[in-house]
Amino acid sequence: MFTRREFLAAGGAAVVLSLAGVFDVLAHHGWRWAEDGNFELTGIITAVQLGNPHGVLTVDAEGEAWTVEVGQPWRNERAGLSDAMLAVGREVTVSGARSADAAEKRVKAERVIIDGQTYNLYPDRD
Repeated sequence: MFTRREFLAAGGAAVVLSLAGVFDVLAHHGWRWAEDGNFELTGIITAVQLGNPHGVLTVDAEGEAWTVEVGQPWRNERAGLSDAMLAVGREVTVSGARSADAAEKRVKAERVIIDGQTYNLYPDRD
């Protein structure tokens, strides 16, 4: 049988651990993991995984593989960006927020440019 003190300690630890997981999810799905300012990357799409919670492209830029997060399916559609446009072998330019960890080659795309056409995924961001 637990004492009141042990019960409260276990409950407090559970709450702290639960919140740690929530903050990790929020950090990934928000913008806190990224640098401020715009970063631009041009390369060839080598892999595509579209769907929720957001699409992910692998883009080869000058021999380096970059992970590019595009929008959720509804966000891409609202911007006029169809799944067919994000095809392997296609050249793409993305403008957005780069990971604050310089060793991580990851970009959250705010704008996607294909064949000279700009698709603004986040029109409220500059």
